[in-house]
Amino acid sequence: MRTEKLLTVRDVSIILGILEKDVLDLAEKGTLPAYKVGGIYLRFKKDQVFEFKKSIESTSANSKPLQKYPLKDRISDFFYFNDFYILAGLVIILLLVIIFR
Repeated sequence: MRTEKLLTVRDVSIILGILEKDVLDLAEKGTLPAYKVGGIYLRFKKDQVFEFKKSIESTSANSKPLQKYPLKDRISDFFYFNDFYILAGLVIILLLVIIFR
């Protein structure tokens, strides 16, 4: 009798190219078939994972491509996430001007 090797959450995340948390969420929703081994460890069958990957690829090929963010939103995000570094740089430049004056 040949036993099939089941995949771990990490293996599935590498195959699908998504985070392990996303794999767990998909398994919890029932979108991705999963099996519990010993009542604790989550495992997946390889053929089911590849079928799921094919279905994702076929639906994404039929959907519209994602639109890029407008320039205004990108600039806004840049200043939101880098405000500390910008402020620190300005303070350093101000201190250098004061020191070398």
